[in-house]
Amino acid sequence: MKSWFAPLVNAFKLPELRKKILFTLFILLIYRIGVAIPIPFVSADVLGYYMYGTGGSIFQYLNILSGGAFAQATLFALGISPYITSSIVMQLLTVAIPALERMSKEGEDGRKKINQITRYVTVALALITSYGYYMMMRSNGMLIYPITSNGWFEAIIIIACYCAGSSLVMWLGEKINENGIGNGISIILFANIVSGGANAVQTIINFFSQGTVAGVIIPIVAIIIALAMVYFVVFVTESERRLPVVYAKRVVGRKMYGGQSTNLPLKLNMSGVMPVIFANSILAIPSTLQLIIPPKNGSVWYHISHFLSSGSWFYPLILFILIIAFGYFYVLISFNPVEVANNLKNNGGSIPGFRPGRPTADYITKVLNKITLIGSLFLSVVAIFPIIANIVSNNAIQGIAFGGTSLLIVVGVALETAREVEAQMSMRGYRGFLE
Repeated sequence: MKSWFAPLVNAFKLPELRKKILFTLFILLIYRIGVAIPIPFVSADVLGYYMYGTGGSIFQYLNILSGGAFAQATLFALGISPYITSSIVMQLLTVAIPALERMSKEGEDGRKKINQITRYVTVALALITSYGYYMMMRSNGMLIYPITSNGWFEAIIIIACYCAGSSLVMWLGEKINENGIGNGISIILFANIVSGGANAVQTIINFFSQGTVAGVIIPIVAIIIALAMVYFVVFVTESERRLPVVYAKRVVGRKMYGGQSTNLPLKLNMSGVMPVIFANSILAIPSTLQLIIPPKNGSVWYHISHFLSSGSWFYPLILFILIIAFGYFYVLISFNPVEVANNLKNNGGSIPGFRPGRPTADYITKVLNKITLIGSLFLSVVAIFPIIANIVSNNAIQGIAFGGTSLLIVVGVALETAREVEAQMSMRGYRGFLE
């Protein structure tokens, strides 16, 4: 037991790292306070009842990402969704637009320019999404204490509050990147999902309080399955394919360098949880547009929105395809086999059986395509299994539709943050969390 807490104790022994951890916790405290600040003119009770009636829908996913703020109509109801969507749009445009691609290769200055554009796009998406939420609440009778007959004043206040909240969340995430332990947006997303754990605990207690055999067996089986899935996710996330690399001997002056054998590690799930977040964010766009433009029964827009709803059998199929596609896309923009092969060649390294240069790059690409497919299939299965179970049970299993996505995000962010802290600890001679 003592060894489990040793890395945490060692982290707090370092003044600089302790300051970063405490700053990150302080930012999360500010965020949770913002989650509890209500928006004027909105009935949280009516909105919460409406949200409960749409169990398994995309609204539940948005509510998970916002830490429950969406269902409570609070300041941070939009959460980090606009920023995530903005990041997806910018990554796609960086590949499609040569000017942005050149900007991304300009080093630190180019990244700052792209980050600034991403902020502007985030505010624009927050404005559009806020208007959609306002129209949804207005059409469903969720507004209270009207001041003006046509509702223009209430619309301005609600939309301005939602946009300000989304911008503030983005700013808090960047502050964690600058002064905290990093991964600001991911850590906020992690805190939002974990904050819903109290509801899961309460559900388990309610099952046990029934005093029946089913009330005891069901939560125990659910806990065992959850622990098994966590172990499975960690196992696949930490798995890697190691390509052998041999460095040739070379003489520099009077010293001989090289001659050793090492390996090139390729993560089985190199893209992490980002393909799942990207795919869910893309599928959330039609539902958001549906709030702005309510479909009429029998219209083309009605059939499209129903086709893309989370209660449709096509939703998990489309999600499955998108996760695989984004898995390949994320690896494509984050890992360049040609550059890796050139680096090996310049340093006198080679993969046994393959000539340096283009043959090595082709071999790395071939291996990368195989492990990316396996990693993407793993993400897809974990993400869509609870959704299919929810559809089969006709929404009888409330709250698990996006359980797989939540599990992937929580475990992925936890491992990523542990690596970040471990890297800073290893520089000072301390053992990390993952050893």
